[in-house]
Amino acid sequence: MPLLKRLNAYQTKGLVPAMAASGKLTRVVGLTLEAVGCTAAVGSLCKIQTLFGDMDAEVVGFSDDKLFLMPSESLKGVIPGARVTPVGQGEGVPVGMELLGRVIDGIGQPLDGLGPIVTTKTADFTAPRLNPMARKPIREVMDVGVRAINALITVGQGQRMGLFAGSGVGKSVLMGMMTRGAKADVVVVGLIGERGREVKEFIDEILGVEGRARSVVVAAPADSSPLMRLKGCETALTLAEYFRDQNLNVLLLMDSLTRYAQAQREIALAVGEPPASKGYPPSVFARLPALVERAGNGGEGQGSITAFFTVLTEGDDLQDPIADASRAILDGHIVLSRQLADSGHYPAIDIEKSISRVMTAVTTQEHQQQARVVKQAYALYQQNHDLINLGAYQSGADPRIDMAIQIRPRLEHFLTQSMTDVVEMPMCLADLAHISGPLLRAN
Repeated sequence: MPLLKRLNAYQTKGLVPAMAASGKLTRVVGLTLEAVGCTAAVGSLCKIQTLFGDMDAEVVGFSDDKLFLMPSESLKGVIPGARVTPVGQGEGVPVGMELLGRVIDGIGQPLDGLGPIVTTKTADFTAPRLNPMARKPIREVMDVGVRAINALITVGQGQRMGLFAGSGVGKSVLMGMMTRGAKADVVVVGLIGERGREVKEFIDEILGVEGRARSVVVAAPADSSPLMRLKGCETALTLAEYFRDQNLNVLLLMDSLTRYAQAQREIALAVGEPPASKGYPPSVFARLPALVERAGNGGEGQGSITAFFTVLTEGDDLQDPIADASRAILDGHIVLSRQLADSGHYPAIDIEKSISRVMTAVTTQEHQQQARVVKQAYALYQQNHDLINLGAYQSGADPRIDMAIQIRPRLEHFLTQSMTDVVEMPMCLADLAHISGPLLRAN
């Protein structure tokens, strides 16, 4: 039975109170509004009267007869005793191929000045859970156009990867490289909690005209309300799910999962939920897997969502609560190193700390062996880096270290790539075979 019919049935039986026409605003605490005199379900929308017209707010909780509301914009013009009117679940997010090339906000409104978005379909912000037994297994490689990832951290179609990075180490540039080079039908980009300047730069300079033509960008900058940032992530997943249901292969780039968690923390603390781990309430760790699990392969007759979720590591700490929780629910992670970025090594991917959990399912034994010896040589050089630089290592002392030193310049060239270059999978495999050949022969 549909939700509204069930609600009406419960009201008829007296199990819940009938929905009041309107109530009034009684209190403002931080970003949260409290209203009495009306009844609305958690997640539904209300209109709040202000000096400048009606403002939208969402019900995020209740206590006895009080509703807790989170506005989607600033509180300017809110007055004591303002009328609060429940309006139901809202219209949802507009979906359709008409969104390609557009930039929208967290609730689907255009930000690019290209006029209104006219579509014939809408979708809810939250989708029904997929039966895990109905999902297609990950069996095909996703070519992202980045040599280090394609060769050594191979990603499969429908995989969910974490991109762990501190500030200023090139995660936005890497996302732009994947947007232009990925073998995907549609790209959905979520820019959540970013500076407004970075949103404009990413779209114009990093994404470019070619990348934007097959992309939808959802932007909820840092000055947006917590509700809008939360909705921005959910809108990006909703669009990706729609395209997947049209039997398309979708690349989803979400920047960032940390901002999603912070938005939920702000809302949860505002309504009185106690903090648990470093200021994050338990609801944050419940919502993270619910969001991530919406990505992945669909069922028969559907496409896939290959997702990259960026995770900000404060002070480059990979044991941050959000980083730790994200690693547990993702299918692998790519770590960007500040040390590599500071040395001019881009993309600054630390191949020692990065791993793809489905690489063995989508690659050949030969490819896996080649990647293994290259990573071993890289790790061996890093372990003896200080001895080599100080001249304390004597050539001939260890044939493996001698080989790692010999191929180091070629390995450096192999792992670096210009942001405008796209290296397709066959070329990546050829380069990997060339650089791993001497290592395999030495073994």
